[in-house]
Amino acid sequence: MRPTDIPRVAWVPACAALLAACHAPMSALGPAGPGAARITGLTWGLMAAAALVASVVGVLFLGAIRRNGAGDSTVDLTPRGNRFVTVGGVMLPAAVLLAVFLVGLGVLHRMSTTTSLPEVTFELTGHQWWWDVEYLDPVIARRFHAANEIHVPVGRVVHLRLVSADVIHSFWVPSLQGKLDLVPGDTNDMRFVASEPGSWRGQCAEYCGAQHAHMAFTIVAEDDASFQHWLADQQAPAIQSSDSLSTIGRALVVTGPCALCHTVRGTMARGQVAPDLTHVGSRTTLAAGLLPNQLGTMEAWVANPQSLKPGVRMPTMTQFSGVELRAIAAYLEGLR
Repeated sequence: MRPTDIPRVAWVPACAALLAACHAPMSALGPAGPGAARITGLTWGLMAAAALVASVVGVLFLGAIRRNGAGDSTVDLTPRGNRFVTVGGVMLPAAVLLAVFLVGLGVLHRMSTTTSLPEVTFELTGHQWWWDVEYLDPVIARRFHAANEIHVPVGRVVHLRLVSADVIHSFWVPSLQGKLDLVPGDTNDMRFVASEPGSWRGQCAEYCGAQHAHMAFTIVAEDDASFQHWLADQQAPAIQSSDSLSTIGRALVVTGPCALCHTVRGTMARGQVAPDLTHVGSRTTLAAGLLPNQLGTMEAWVANPQSLKPGVRMPTMTQFSGVELRAIAAYLEGLR
């Protein structure tokens, strides 16, 4: 099998991933945390205010049509008519807009404050087109990097430090919190709480280049015991595979071009410009939400990423044979 042959069959899992994304919980009207619940309440309030204003305008419009149909085309210049114009055309819209503004300020204030200190802190760096996640443990030796997937504990405040490595991105997971930009040269802070276990899809909400639509991420909220177990797994170095195919793949990854960009902790692969692959097999998706994380899609992605996500910095691996590509994919899928 040649590297160029693999992407021709990769459309099947790609379509499956697209269908899964369509059913993924990514809705501002289905809140799973207090921040998103406030935004949902504000959304319904705005819709109610818009419906009220539209109803009033509709009634006035029908009244004007009725008057015109009766042959009354005169303009009411009496004090009563002036009061009607002042109240209906100026004071009522001003009152509605002022009320919406004050309610919005209150929601914004409650979203920017928290009653407790953050217990879990991550630094999220936006790249074209993927997300680097660093868990900022107070003990530096226990810090680690992941990519495109964030695990958080349920019911605890999560603090995100948002930075950008290139252009402006925007972090948005509507089921948990509002959106916030990642600005080059600056650091923004976001706090949110997941009130229930689950998995939610997020998306870059600021156009950042050709693959902006394929810059997604997943937030997994779990109970404290599961979260601590995940932390321990992620802090551990890569596990040496024992089967022959994975052993070949390990040698190709660690001593080949992959090591120039990627890190696999516990090996000689220490690249710093691409996602950390130490536990890549445990992630739910590949290529920032583009593909489900399976052996076939891993092989297709390693072989020819440009055909699946044109413009990414990862080059097409024409130097590997089909057997070598299968070995690399088997090794990477075993990194859990």
